[in-house]
Amino acid sequence: MVPELNDWSTSRLLTTAARIVEHSWNEKLLSIGITHAGLTTLGVLEREGTLTGVRLAQLVHVQAQTVGRTLDRLEKRGLVTRLRNTADRRSQRITITSAGQKALERAKNIEHELMAEDGLASQDLRDRLATVINELGPKKD
Repeated sequence: MVPELNDWSTSRLLTTAARIVEHSWNEKLLSIGITHAGLTTLGVLEREGTLTGVRLAQLVHVQAQTVGRTLDRLEKRGLVTRLRNTADRRSQRITITSAGQKALERAKNIEHELMAEDGLASQDLRDRLATVINELGPKKD
């Protein structure tokens, strides 16, 4: 254990923990060729269906350029498709493919194993993190 952790601010603890968890997930997810950002993106597409890039970025809570880079990697692996929006040629309609759904299932299994083996699956921890996100995250209109 790092002895000075008691001196760290809560925000530093949260950001450090998030980086460490994401790094650990990325190492495990490499076996199926995606990153944690890819997992999050695929999960949103599975849940919400076909989306524009702008709406996807909003739901993932990142900038459009950031989600664009993630989509580039996912599209190269055949996990998503991007088609020009016929209603607005400046935007694209993004859809998860069947290969993307299979990768998402494998990734969910990896995530469950990782969370369980690291003791991070507690409902109390999930509830506390959800409270932080709801209190400090973007407000819905």
